[in-house]
Amino acid sequence: MTGSGEVHRAIEAVFRIESARLIAGLTRIVRDVGAAEELAQDALVAALERWPETGVPEKPGAWLMATAKHRAIDLLRRQERLARKVEALGRAAESEPGWAEADFARVVESAEIEDDLLRLVFIACHPVLSTQARVALTLRLLGGLRTDEIARAFLVSEATVAQRIVRAKKTLAAAEVPFEVPAGEELAARVSSVLEVVYLVFNEGYAATAGDDWMRPALCEDALRLGRMVAGLLPEEPEAHGLVALMELQASRSAARTGPAGEPVLLLEQNRSRWDRLLIRRGLAALARAEELGGTIGPYALQAAIAACHARARTPEATDWPRIAVLYGALAHIAPSPVVELNRAVAVAMAFGPEHGLPLVDELVAEPSLTGYHLLPSVRGDLLARLGRTAEARQEFLRAASLTRNARERALLEERAAEQDDEGRPP
Repeated sequence: MTGSGEVHRAIEAVFRIESARLIAGLTRIVRDVGAAEELAQDALVAALERWPETGVPEKPGAWLMATAKHRAIDLLRRQERLARKVEALGRAAESEPGWAEADFARVVESAEIEDDLLRLVFIACHPVLSTQARVALTLRLLGGLRTDEIARAFLVSEATVAQRIVRAKKTLAAAEVPFEVPAGEELAARVSSVLEVVYLVFNEGYAATAGDDWMRPALCEDALRLGRMVAGLLPEEPEAHGLVALMELQASRSAARTGPAGEPVLLLEQNRSRWDRLLIRRGLAALARAEELGGTIGPYALQAAIAACHARARTPEATDWPRIAVLYGALAHIAPSPVVELNRAVAVAMAFGPEHGLPLVDELVAEPSLTGYHLLPSVRGDLLARLGRTAEARQEFLRAASLTRNARERALLEERAAEQDDEGRPP
């Protein structure tokens, strides 16, 4: 029984590694991402049935591809409109024993599988889908996550995730989205969509919007893996490297962002010796690559440059806050948003004093898009506390606590509110 359990765990590990390649290669054959995923799942079921008896093959990925491709041939034979392709595939399979295994090996050794993966990336992140659908489909097809894992990560029901994935596949089929890499202006728009999805996944792991946990490291790891894949598939795209740099640098702080009981530890209070120096080196290298490629620096590379200022500072006092304020100003110019302005206000306050940052924050109080954004009163509370206006600060921290959906963050904000007194003592 133990042996069987070990084989099942091995199968699951192999499938998670190979599933994106399987689905990408199969989508090229059947031209339907939903059918391709079903064929890959069929191959997994076959492995679960056979490998406990025969053992894990020497080349498990090739075995899965061979099994899935034979099933793809059967599927194509049932589709009259693809009769010519069926005939060609059938002749190859019948005249050349081991054809699928050899084909898989050939593809892996060439750039073809990378091309298929890139096409799959652009399908999963197609703008015709809603943001939620893109995230779910990307994690399913490219991240290899099961429906229950995606549901658990985003604190929604399995049924909700399953519906999103089903609707996404139907939408792609109805829109007849081609299995190809877009070109020209469409490429730039689609790359932006791909990077947005990857960063959304990372952010949900880095600062969970809801639930009992401050972070969900597994989601950060999935996003990093996807980001590195995209950067590898688009080596001349500066923003792909910029995004990887940003995620590597932010992820480098993960171990220091929570205390012994899982409570949040804010940036200036973190033990920087716990920051991952390997991730920092990787992040700085990716940022250098983005800058080397030239052109106008994009929002992800700018945010990575800001993260690099923190990463290079061995102590909070050594942080180059004036440069961070300038970088946020540049970010506000190319990607204006109230959240960027809020972050710029924080940098200005750190560089030049809270009396300079508070007026910038006050300008955002009436911004409709920030009405329910808990970090606005949180930042305002911090600046008021530093100015000795503790009664006002307490109210801002309590308001921020009422707005957040994350239990850990709520506890931190309530604690900060309790630390204020009427004698002007900042926390």
